[in-house]
Amino acid sequence: MLDLLIHNATLPDGRTHMSVAVQDGCIAEVAEGLQAPAHETVDAGGLLLSPPFVDAHFHMDSTLSYGQPRVNQSGTLLEGIALWGELKPQLTHEAIVQRALRYCDWAVAQGLLAIRSHVDTSDASLLPVRALLDVKQRVAPYLDLQLVAFPQDGVLRSPGGLDNLTRALDLGVDVVGGIPHFERTMAQGAESVRILCELAAERGKRVDMHCDESDDPLSRHVETLAHETHRLGLHGRVAGSHLTSMHSMDNYYVSKLIPLMAEAQLGVVANPLINITLQGRHDTYPKRRGMTRVPELMAAGLTVAFGHDCVMDPWYGGGSADMLEAAHMGLHVAQMTSQAAMRQCFEAITTNPARLLGLEGYGLAAGCHADFVLLHARNPVEAIRLRSARLAVYRRGKRIASSPAPVATLDLPGRPGNVGFLAE
Repeated sequence: MLDLLIHNATLPDGRTHMSVAVQDGCIAEVAEGLQAPAHETVDAGGLLLSPPFVDAHFHMDSTLSYGQPRVNQSGTLLEGIALWGELKPQLTHEAIVQRALRYCDWAVAQGLLAIRSHVDTSDASLLPVRALLDVKQRVAPYLDLQLVAFPQDGVLRSPGGLDNLTRALDLGVDVVGGIPHFERTMAQGAESVRILCELAAERGKRVDMHCDESDDPLSRHVETLAHETHRLGLHGRVAGSHLTSMHSMDNYYVSKLIPLMAEAQLGVVANPLINITLQGRHDTYPKRRGMTRVPELMAAGLTVAFGHDCVMDPWYGGGSADMLEAAHMGLHVAQMTSQAAMRQCFEAITTNPARLLGLEGYGLAAGCHADFVLLHARNPVEAIRLRSARLAVYRRGKRIASSPAPVATLDLPGRPGNVGFLAE
């Protein structure tokens, strides 16, 4: 007797009439038209069953703090950093935990079941680190929260920056982060990349570095990141987040840079909602889009993911934990409008970030965790177009969230909303 059998589902790879059998929290079998007794049987009605959404880049310590202590009037990255600096002395463990837990509630409801969150290590108290380690433990039954030790004020620029980051790793933070373009000089930025990659290699950690989040085409720390990854044998364990300066770089230089990144098997995380909001602020017209070169990086074989980055914090006043919103923006900013490209955007919020996070047991195959989302869409392209309702969210084979189907969005005979005006 199976615990759960979902049948008549469409999978992201295009297979239809598929059944997914679940036993003991894992997928036992995926096959067409499977029939077997189960404690719970769900008819997917031909709709899309997807592995859960994954956010490869977020800041949970600052989320839902919009307007504290004031609103970012200029909308710039630097004013956001300054605002976060003003807010930090007012932070409490309880406030960070409560805001983060509220966000995790939003995430689970949206089928977002894995998040990599950068956590500020700049303050010697490591208050945000301790708070998010508490959150990580509390949400573990529902959501995988991976933490990155992030020296927001610069690991070399701020006193005790490297010691604070190292202590965060000692406390249980998972990934080594950095922000080389925010160090005082280009040379210090490059030095910080070397130091942090060596620390990761020594400790067997992954690396995810805020890198070249700038409109300056001469901000080229990703080149150093690729070099250090290759030198230290960290292939496949390092990601560069943002990389927005690549948007403004000389094409000839990029033609050299992308192969270096591919050789190092560097991962890339673009953050469409935030990159399009923060970059190009010093331009008049035409204004740069600011997002990194997603189609070109994908074409070179790099693993590229989309992150949400911010939700209602000093940098961004919008957001709702909906990764389909990030994919929708990414599709438009990168002009990825072919059917194949739009499916790549769906992969950028599912399988690609799962690979960057090193998630074990992720996917829709026998032996994987029974974590998946039933979407009110017939395929990944439609899911992005509609930012489809999450009809049911499953974690280890148990339904943990659900929502009713919206009215009149899909042309599926016999389903609610198909009122048939055209037939009259």
